[in-house]
Parts: sequence; C-alpha cells; structure tokens
Amino acid sequence: MPRFSVIVPAYRVQAYLHACLDSVLNQSYKDYEIIVVDDCSPDACGPIADEYAVRDPRVRVVHLPANSGLGPARNAGVAGATGDYLLFLDGDDTFAPEALQAVADRLEATGGPDVLVYDYARTYWSGESVRNIFAEHLSETGPASFRLAERPELLKVLMVVWNKAYRREFIESEGFTFPPGYYEDTPWTYPVLMAAGSIAVLDRVCVGYRQRRRGNILSTTTHRHFDVFDQYDRVFAFIDSRPELAVWRPVMFRRMLDHFSTLFTSRGRLPRGTRAAFFRRARAHCRLYRTPGAPVPRRTRLRHALFRLGAHRTYRALWGAQRLRARLGRAASATRRAARGAALQLHYRVQLRLPVRPGDAVFAAYWHRGYTCSPAALEEAARRLVPGLRTSWICRPEDARTVPAATRVLHPGTAAYWTALARSKYLVNNVNFDRRLVKRRGQVLLQTHHGTPLKTMGTDLVHRPAAAGSMDFEQLLDNVDKWDFSLSANQHSTLVWERTYPSGYTTLEYGSPRNDVFHRTGPEETARLRALLGVPAGSTAVLYAPTHRDYRRAQRHSLDLDQLVRVLGPRFVILARSHYLDATARATAGRTSHPRIIDVSAHPSVEELCLASDGLITDYSSLMFDYVNLDRPVVLHLEDAQAYEAARGTYFDPAAFPPGAVARDQEELHEIFATDHWRGPRSAQRRAAFRARFCPYDDGHAAERVVRRVFLGDTSGLPLPAPLTGRGPTGVPRQVPVREYTNG
Repeated sequence: MPRFSVIVPAYRVQAYLHACLDSVLNQSYKDYEIIVVDDCSPDACGPIADEYAVRDPRVRVVHLPANSGLGPARNAGVAGATGDYLLFLDGDDTFAPEALQAVADRLEATGGPDVLVYDYARTYWSGESVRNIFAEHLSETGPASFRLAERPELLKVLMVVWNKAYRREFIESEGFTFPPGYYEDTPWTYPVLMAAGSIAVLDRVCVGYRQRRRGNILSTTTHRHFDVFDQYDRVFAFIDSRPELAVWRPVMFRRMLDHFSTLFTSRGRLPRGTRAAFFRRARAHCRLYRTPGAPVPRRTRLRHALFRLGAHRTYRALWGAQRLRARLGRAASATRRAARGAALQLHYRVQLRLPVRPGDAVFAAYWHRGYTCSPAALEEAARRLVPGLRTSWICRPEDARTVPAATRVLHPGTAAYWTALARSKYLVNNVNFDRRLVKRRGQVLLQTHHGTPLKTMGTDLVHRPAAAGSMDFEQLLDNVDKWDFSLSANQHSTLVWERTYPSGYTTLEYGSPRNDVFHRTGPEETARLRALLGVPAGSTAVLYAPTHRDYRRAQRHSLDLDQLVRVLGPRFVILARSHYLDATARATAGRTSHPRIIDVSAHPSVEELCLASDGLITDYSSLMFDYVNLDRPVVLHLEDAQAYEAARGTYFDPAAFPPGAVARDQEELHEIFATDHWRGPRSAQRRAAFRARFCPYDDGHAAERVVRRVFLGDTSGLPLPAPLTGRGPTGVPRQVPVREYTNG
C-alpha cells in the first residue's frame, strides 16, 4: 500500500498535463500512486494519461463515460485510491520539487494527522511566481497538531482541496465526498477541517497554482456560478447534522457573505442581466442561515447589511462609486507625483548654482541598497583617514538600519538627496548614479564596480540582446563620461573595464576594498557570525550563491538543495543566498522545511556570509574572485554552461581555469563532496593559482590606498600589497606594485 495517492482530474488540460504528471514522477520521494481521472475530456488528456500509465506502473487511469465535473471526477479517483493519504492535484497545476518528501517528513513529525495543510504559489505565464499572501498562518510554531478551534485563522488560507493531504481512513470513516457543480471545494474543505480530530501545517510551497489567462473556471462567464448557493446549503446541512459544530455556524455565515460579495463584484463571472437574480438568492440565504456572533471588520459590515436587506441597486451604486473613487485617487496620486518630481528637479537646479562642499562625500551601492560592497569599505576608511570629512549614504528606508550611526542617511528622491548630489565633492558608487546627475567642475566621481568581471559587461553586451535587454547604451556611455576614477582589482579587470566602458577616467588598479574585511577578521568574530546565522557548532557550513540568469524570466535555484543537504549528511549546513536581482528565487521556491538549509538571502552583508562559511558553491558569480582570499574551498556548479555562454557570455572559461573543483551536474557535485575532492590538494592548487592571478593587491589595505589617492591626493607612499606568500596560499612570491592608468 503506497503512502500517497495523488488524484489528478483531467479535462481540457492537454497543454499542461505533461508538466503536471512530470512534477509528480520527478519527485525524489517515490512511495505513491497517481490516479488520473479522464473526465471524458474532448482533447488528448486521455491518451496522454494512458501513455504515462504504459511507461510507469504507478500511474493508473480512470476514463469516465461522460463529463461530470471536478467533484465527481475526484470521487472516482478517491474510490480507487489505496494510499495512506489522499493528495489532489489539478491537471494544470504542478508539485514543487521535493514537495512529497517534505509532506512525508512533516506527516511523520506531527504523528500522522487527519489533515496536513501546506502552501502554494500562484504561477503566471510570464514565469512570475507569487506565494500565498496568508502564508503566515502556516507557521509551524506551537503544537505539532491541533484542532481547527485552536487555530481558526487557518480558514484565511485559500479553501481549496489541493493544498492539503488527507488521511484516507479519516475521509472514508466520515463519508466525505465531492458534490457536483462549481465551487465543489467549499462543501469539502470546510466540513473536513471542522471534523478533523488533528490538523498540522507545513510552511512550504508544495503546489504551483497555474493562473491561466483563459479557460479557468473562475474566469468563465456562466450561470453555473449560481452553484455557490447549493454548496453553502451543503455546508450548513453538515453543521446542522452535528450539534457539536454549531460554534462554526456564525463563522460560516460570515465567510458565505464574503464569498457572495467576491462573486458579485468580480468581472466576467456572472452573465449580463443576472446580478439582480444573484442578489435575490444571496438575500434568501442571508435570511435562512443568519447567525450573528462572528466578528465582522468595519469595512465589510455595510456590504453584509446590504445583502441581508436585498438592496441590489444600492449595493451596485456604492460599488460603482467606490471604483470611481479609486480611479480618481490614482489619477490624483499620479498628478501629485509629477508635481513633486518637477519641484525636486527645480530644487536640484538651484543647488547646482551653489558652491560645491569640499568636505562632503556621498556613497551608494547596488541601486540604493544597504551599506555594502566596496563603497561601504571606502566610506569607513574615508571617515577614519580624512579629517573633517562628512559622509552620507544613499539607501532605501528599509535598509537604513545597516548604515553606521556616524554616517548620514539619505533616501532616494528627497530634497536632501538631490542637494547632496549637487553639492558634495566626492561621489562614490558601485553602479551608476541617477542619469539626471549633472557632473560639476570640482566634483570627483569614483566608480568602484562590484566584482571582477567574468560575465560579459558594458558595451560588450551590444551583440548579446538576451543579456542586454532594454539597456540604453548611449545613456550608459554618458554616465561613464562622468567618471573620474575607475577602481580595478587586477589587470584582467582593468583590460575589461577600459574596453567596455571607454572614456577618459583614471584606472586605479589598487585591489578590492570589499575584500579588506577577509584579512582583518579573527576567529572570535567568525564564531559570532556563525552563531548569529544559526550554524550549529561543529558543522561544516557551505555557502550556495548562484548568479542571475539573463536568459530566464523565472529565476530558480539550479541546485536541488534539499537533495544536496541530504547527500552531504548531518555534519553539513547550507547557507542559501539568492542573487539580489532574483526576487522570485529568494524564498528557495518557498521556505524549505529542512532544518539544515538556512535562507540567508536577506542578510545585508555577503562578506559576513563568506566569513561564516567553510566553503562556497557558485557558478558564474564574481563572488568566487573574492572568496579565494579566505583560502577556503570553492566548487563551481556549471550545469547550464552552454546556455549561459550563449546568452550572457564570459571573458574566460571558468572550467578551464577554475578556483577549485568543477561539477557539470548535481550528481557530479554529490560525487565531489562524497570523495572530499572539494577540499583536496588539487582543489587547493587551483585556488592558489586563481588567487595569484586575480587577487594580487588584496591584502587588507585596498580601501586605504584608494582613500589616500582619491580623497587626499597622495600619489606617493601608498601602502604596497603584502606578498602573496604572507597571505595564506602559496602564490607568486613577489610584492606587486599598485598601478594607475589614465585613459583617453
């Protein structure tokens, strides 16, 4: 008998059924059966399901003689199920990777509850994935299992059948079945949760809920939306049949009115001319089932009252007025924004006529993110070395906490921000400032960049539209012309920057200030960082930090981290950090349930993460050039090398000159760790050669060299880099003089 029976009703989903079934069959957890119910679909759903059944004995197909709808189709699947737990998956939806393993683990951890509720994400044709907004109610804190009365807020999570696992014996003993008609989930999910003796939750996205542009029931205009009244009749009949459930009657009454209101105000559902009839039916249900007692938010009380009174025209008039007010509000907001923008630009023009302040310096990084990267290292050094210097940091309000107390915080788009850009002598950034910046005589602009370039950059992207996207190259060159200094970490960077960002700036080949911290942090601070991140004592922490993929709209981790951490074993912890451009990957496709995977995407300092880790797994990220300063193992995972090279391109083949071991797929990565090759002598040799080539100036004093040159005008007596032999790995035994180039 399998652990899970996955029931998949299929009707007019031939374009999605392959992905649906593959998402189940590709799970690492294999103890399941799949029951595909072909609801007499007029397309190829039946043959597709039969094809899968021939290939895999775990797939069984039930062909219904006539189309009966989702409810009866699911009943047919339940009738043939033999698994301990029933899981439902619509034919156009998918399971997330490792979802079944996570469900199995959680069921075991919570003692086999009657119902397990897990999370989902809405997935769109564009590749965007948006997690359920009520995910907070799936927190795994508190008792492992409970009854609904102990956590009634669980009802705020979408009441559908496919985000839950049901113990089959419980379903059979209670006699639960699906009714016909639309909204068949309603008289199933509410009674199941109310009757369950034990419920547990899993705080993880397990289902991708496909948002189809057309063809979805909720986007269909039909009189069948009136089925919602029959479904609530069934809910209240269930409550009335069990006196102990009477406490839920006021709650269901309120939720029924909310459901009616949503249906009534949703465009494209009710056919033209049927709204009055719908309102009359809603009023009848209000009179029939009215049960005061459940708290109603103030903003919904009027809607409920109008339903009870049957005030159809009043409701529509107020609804129309509300929509008109919203449109007018948006128009007024746009007008206010335009007026404010014009006023700020006028303010900026006035400030440009005032003298430059020689003691002011403005710093920023990564399009106004927090205090980070080389600009942060330079700000700290400048504040320490330059007498009387007043420094400011530009960042978003939510990142202000990362800025030192001694540094003034500026928020983008404010009057103080434009004043600082107009009047500060020193402007430092690792990306370009606002394109409207007017570079004044007497101002000094330092471009630090953000890492050694491996991927194609700047004007080299002209012939790579997949990576360039909508980049304005004329504007890019206008911005480059404002640079006075371009900071370079090594000769390779110098050659790339001067070709891809051509202008008359001076190149400072001084090293990477953001790497200074690696040479100055002791074991006590490292231990503190590990404890802060939650790394258990004695564990080996591996930082996984992939780069952005220009050729993908939907960013996802190319590694299956749950599988990797299980292969690595209990001694290992994975610190998973998504790229700052990859908002959809930041939750690792939903919060992982594995305790040894720590999502550190929100941590403000990647340098601290490097210090806290014992090794790095990356791909084409410039982080590898920084990390080798720690003389700790680096493993490259280059599974999509061909696609990445075709879309973005690289300046050299990282597999031909890597900083450590190289894996072409996940299986090879597992082998590298299993054999300890990831930290073996060959890996150390590669790391030493890589460091000698790309880190000749990284000795902990790069920021000081830059500050002395740019802020103090000191071209003599700059601290020379320490010999590589004195900095960890065996490298070229020489002291490399810093270099400076004036272009043009």
